[in-house]
Amino acid sequence: MTKIIDKVAWIHIQDQHLLCARSKGKSLYYIPGGKRETGESDEQTLIREVEEELSVRIQPASVSSFGVFEAAADGKGEDTIVRMSCYTGEYEGSIQPASEIETTTWLGYEDIEHASAATRLIMEELHQRGLLV
Repeated sequence: MTKIIDKVAWIHIQDQHLLCARSKGKSLYYIPGGKRETGESDEQTLIREVEEELSVRIQPASVSSFGVFEAAADGKGEDTIVRMSCYTGEYEGSIQPASEIETTTWLGYEDIEHASAATRLIMEELHQRGLLV
């Protein structure tokens, strides 16, 4: 039986590079975001998770759906996949790693091998759309 890890993620691109985060003790980068708390909408989850991880606040009126992606979950069994509902949105504040995040970076398509499986899938889509170099 396949287990699904349901997450919400923030796609933020600057100079055709994708903002990614790396958790403490991990080697791969991923798109910032996380799991819903009981009763939360995607938008509420996005705003809360990004603020917890990056110390910035997503402007609710600017949130827009980018797509839903599924890939093998890193560090889990073969029967576990991650489903990422991805959104774009403008933010207020200065991006600073917080909570479990050790560092942030801007990844270009040439850096894809440093990303999690789900992030790689999204980077492929961004590259195909001409949004990531």
